[in-house]
Amino acid sequence: MTATATRERSPLLRRDFALVWTAGLVSDTGDWLLMIALPLFALSATGSALGASTVFLVELVPMLLVGSFLGVLVDRWDHRRTIIIVALLQGLLLLPLLAASADRMGIVYAVAAVEAVLGAIINPARQAMIPQLVGTDQLARGNALIAVSDSLARLIGSPLGGLSFALWGLPGVVIADAASYLITAGLVLFVRPRPRKADAAPATDGESAADGEPAAVAERRILHEWVEGLALLARSATLRTLAGIAALAGVAQGLFLVLFLVYVTQNIGAGDTGAGIIRGVQAIGGVLGGLVTGALARRMAPRWMIGVGYLVFGTLSLVTWNLAPFTTALWVYAGLFIAMGIPGVTTATGEITLVQTTVPARALGRVIAAVTTLDGAAQAVGLLIGGLLADSGDIVPVLDVQASLYLLCGLIGIVALRDRRGLTGSGAGTDRTRLT
Repeated sequence: MTATATRERSPLLRRDFALVWTAGLVSDTGDWLLMIALPLFALSATGSALGASTVFLVELVPMLLVGSFLGVLVDRWDHRRTIIIVALLQGLLLLPLLAASADRMGIVYAVAAVEAVLGAIINPARQAMIPQLVGTDQLARGNALIAVSDSLARLIGSPLGGLSFALWGLPGVVIADAASYLITAGLVLFVRPRPRKADAAPATDGESAADGEPAAVAERRILHEWVEGLALLARSATLRTLAGIAALAGVAQGLFLVLFLVYVTQNIGAGDTGAGIIRGVQAIGGVLGGLVTGALARRMAPRWMIGVGYLVFGTLSLVTWNLAPFTTALWVYAGLFIAMGIPGVTTATGEITLVQTTVPARALGRVIAAVTTLDGAAQAVGLLIGGLLADSGDIVPVLDVQASLYLLCGLIGIVALRDRRGLTGSGAGTDRTRLT
């Protein structure tokens, strides 16, 4: 009975996990403040929507170019130390925004790009550290709680970002966000993650970070480790399937980002305010989804969380896009978007849990970064297609295709993610964990 009680204990009752969870909530809330305020500042300073969209572009491009390489650095460095140092750098490098103005927009774009690169380091480091904070039997619940933190940060930070910008302008938001990074570093400073068995294994020739080695040798090692991370994706049927799902879901998300506003304004006549309400309430579903997923994780394997989650998400999407002839009531769509937040968290939790239990600890950062980069590239494709089709007339058939991509992800997850062989430190196949 004691063992059972220990297994059922919430990860939030573990000191180190609670510190990382709280640090993520604080940091992500600060990020949302800036994510809302920076485009608003660019829009007001330039008087053009292009200025605001450029902020999103300069955040996306660096991640696509160097995101997977940064994963190699995450694997070479201590995760706890990486989070502390990068958080402090993020806070420090925000400060040039205090001098931003309409004739100094280059500062805004440069800071946005640098912060995006640093975020591409800190996020894989946090995800790679979670298995060191909770037991294997609690991993899915821990990931679900991280998703709750992400949704809470969005729910709190989004309205606060707009309010803070209105009251104190960009300097007030910058100071608040910088303070959030300082708090984050302070919280993680007290974390003492336990080493995993895989971490104690001797490094291969390509992984040894010999002190004092020539720069050219170090560069070759980093390149070798980056290629090895891609090879891990290629060798594992599980990871190849997850990468394919990430690509399909990324295209669907890109289509959504462009066509959602068109649908809300043209098909249901809700306007910009209605669009903001509908998108905002999805974070409520994210919080509920984290709680529901934490309970499901005890009795549902990751592949079912992925498969069923995408099927439910796709079905809700199809209902939403075809509902306008029957009702345009804003509360109906708000309710559907809250409902979508639940399976959205379930799929994300299943995906990261499956990666964490399939990939050896020494390569977890680079694999997470590679999959994240693939998802970002797929979103860019979806954004491009959506932009080309947005003015083509009736967008509902396009949105139906978008929803069908999620249904396809669900079917692939259930059918293809069966018992798979994990990857050991040497790359030989052995059963690390049962995935069904």
